[in-house]
Amino acid sequence: MVKGEQAYLDLCNHILANGTKRGDRTNTGTYSVFGHQMRFDLEEGFPLLTTKKVPFRLVASELLWFLKGDTNIRYLLENNNNIWNEWAFKKWVESDEYSGPDMTDFGNRCQIDPTFNEQYEEQMALFKQKIVDDSAFAKKFGDLGSVYGKQWRAWKTSQSETIDQLSEVIDSIRSNPTSRRHIVSAWNPEDVPTMALPPCHTLFQFYVADGKLSCQLYQRSADVFLGVPFNIASYALLTHLIAHETGLQVGEFIHTIGDAHIYANHVEQVKTQLDRDIRKLPTLQITTAKTSIFDFELTDFELVDYNPHPTIKAPIAV
Repeated sequence: MVKGEQAYLDLCNHILANGTKRGDRTNTGTYSVFGHQMRFDLEEGFPLLTTKKVPFRLVASELLWFLKGDTNIRYLLENNNNIWNEWAFKKWVESDEYSGPDMTDFGNRCQIDPTFNEQYEEQMALFKQKIVDDSAFAKKFGDLGSVYGKQWRAWKTSQSETIDQLSEVIDSIRSNPTSRRHIVSAWNPEDVPTMALPPCHTLFQFYVADGKLSCQLYQRSADVFLGVPFNIASYALLTHLIAHETGLQVGEFIHTIGDAHIYANHVEQVKTQLDRDIRKLPTLQITTAKTSIFDFELTDFELVDYNPHPTIKAPIAV
């Protein structure tokens, strides 16, 4: 089985060659395959793609946001992370409190109308500043509903109690490492209607063998060009951090995907990436004596010897 970054590039090639052309929620259109798995040996290096630059700082700050149980983009913006902005922005521009220019279908219109794009950038900048400066505004429009952090750290039961799934899994890894129940689910059917975006990475499971911690993710829907590189790095980082806390070495990250798709407006970018050679993977260093992953900050780990090809930009489908 092909592993590592080549497995990712093979997935891209497979979708371009065999993907079914399908409509989608965003009206962008995709090329899609159903059911795919990739494996990454974490002992060979940290799996941050080298055929294009993937910003590790954004991956790390988003994961820390999840670990805090936070669902408001204010923390992300305070850490210069803009990857969730569009969903919160959509909530604002569709509200009665918004009085700016019409932002209907802003994601697609920005791609074809430079004038509209300027208006969009202006309104987005205003929105971000209001989120950071105004706590009441942030509470109303910055919250994304019961998304990942809420489900990982405070799953609400029918008895109105909460379950901290992640803490329980870490305790289970320590006390019963051979258990087959080291599972965290983000897919809560009751809460899905309240989420700005239903969880794409829906469930993950840990596995301990030979003193090594491995993680398998099931992802129901995967934006292969923009999203999947982040997902790979995020769950690899999570595995490293939990291994650090539980005194284990790292094993594999296994990425299992349901609907793996390339958006129609990402095809040329994917072809550009496929023309590039794979470079040596970087190394993750955890630079802290902290023992709990819930205490980690961005300064507690760093990526060493990351030398990727340049960034390839593409529009996000909202």
